[in-house]
Formats: sequence, structure tokens, C-alpha cells
Amino acid sequence: MLQIALPNKGALATDAVELIRAAGYKCRRSGRELRVRDTDNQVLFYFLRPRDIATYVSNGVLDLGIIGRDFLNEQQAGLEEILSLGFGTARLCYAGPRDRNLTPDQFDGLRIATSFSHLVSADLKKRKIQAEIVPLDGAVEVSIQLGVADIIADLVQTGRTLEDAGLSVIGEPILHTEAVLTGRTGTVEAKSAAGLFVRRIQGILLARTYVMIEYGCPRSSLERVCEITPGIESPTIAPLSKPDWIAVKALAKREEANQIMDDLERLGATGIVITDIRTCRI
Repeated sequence: MLQIALPNKGALATDAVELIRAAGYKCRRSGRELRVRDTDNQVLFYFLRPRDIATYVSNGVLDLGIIGRDFLNEQQAGLEEILSLGFGTARLCYAGPRDRNLTPDQFDGLRIATSFSHLVSADLKKRKIQAEIVPLDGAVEVSIQLGVADIIADLVQTGRTLEDAGLSVIGEPILHTEAVLTGRTGTVEAKSAAGLFVRRIQGILLARTYVMIEYGCPRSSLERVCEITPGIESPTIAPLSKPDWIAVKALAKREEANQIMDDLERLGATGIVITDIRTCRI
């Protein structure tokens, strides 16, 4: 039976469960149980602390896990990033009091509070900066007010928490992070169930990137509309009852959908319909 670790709480947990259920797996918890069995698909899902997931997966106790890229790189558990999942995006950044106007080159001799000691140490070494790292676990922004640190290194999403604490981001991000599917090298190839899980998740992620666009247009415009909607390999073209008209169907990038609709309309296309795709494989 395939065993997969998921975050046990927070937005990362909610989005992970939503993604996996969309891929056809049953992993909904009715309460706070630590594991859920999907008998039909022969998968056992464990709900664990993100910091523990890398340990269990790297030791071979569990096959796959979903965690943030920040945790994956921080833990240095010898795991590979199999898929980036497109949610839980954030930046690991330095931050300090707004009125100090610091740059990373001025960190020598300062105290940096963080939950990511390894990543920060590696970044400081790369910059040839000698600073003291103060390891903390959560709510590091208050460490400056309490006199424990001079600056912090923490995950930033909207930046509102930093702003409320009177802090601002310093320099470029140390790391761009998001949720990732991780496992030991060779797991996907060695276990057919793991390979199937990855392909199903890829299908959902791909479907979230594309939409299906359908429309009718004059035959005289065919070459030009096909340049606008080339599809993955080529669009599907079918005749209509009007001999001078054809129907066209193609996949298109979701982010380009409205511009594509505008361009098609200018070329005389009508009945333009854009629909979501639940899953697909290309």
C-alpha cells in the first residue's frame, strides 16, 4: 500500500487535500485522525507536522510527502523535489526596522532570528557575512521588539505581518517557496502506485493551467485563427452546416484566455466559449 504524508493543519493542508481529492483519491478527515485509508486506490494518507514529514519520507517509513520547498531545503533530508504544486507560495526574506534602511552587506555582527538556520547560514556564507543566528520557532518578528535580534529571516506572503510589526523586507529573497511533492530518489520509478499518483496530480495541475476554447469562424480566417489557438499539437477542426464556416476547438493557456477571445472576435469568430478542464494528460 502506498503511504503518503500530508501537512496536518493550515492552508497548506487544505490545499493539499483539495488537490489530492481532485485527482480521485479519498483523503478527507472527519476529525483530527492522523491517518485516512483510501481502500479503493490502496493508499494510506498520514497527517503530520510539516517538519516531521521530511524525516519520515527520507527514512523510507513513508513513500511520498507534501511540504514546502523551504522545509525540504532546510531539513537537508536527501529528498528530491518531484513536483511543484502551485500553492503555498511565499518568499524567505530578511526583514528589519523600516527606519534603519539596512542592506544585506551591513549584516556583519548583527543577530538574525529565524526558523531556517541552515538556509540563512548558507546564504550568509555565500555573501561572506559574519552574523549571529538566533534559532526560533515561529513568530520571529517579535524578536526585534524583545531585544533578542536585530533583524529576522522569515517567510513573507502578503507582507502585512511585517508591516504591522514596523518591519520591511531587506534585499532579494533567500528562497522562493511553494508546496512540493517530495520523495526519495527512485521511489516514483520503483513503485507503480507512486508513479500513478504523480501522473494523476500532474493531470490536475496541467488542467489548472489550461482552458478549452471553442468557436466558429469563416474558412477564410482559418490560418489566422489557428495561429492564435494552435493548441498543444494542433486544434480540432470540424465542418459546420454553413459550407463557408468551420468549428475550432483547442487548449489554450488560462492566463491568455481573455486576450485570445478578443483576438478571435476581431477576426470574425463567433460563439466563442471558454470552459475549465478538470484534469488532462498530454
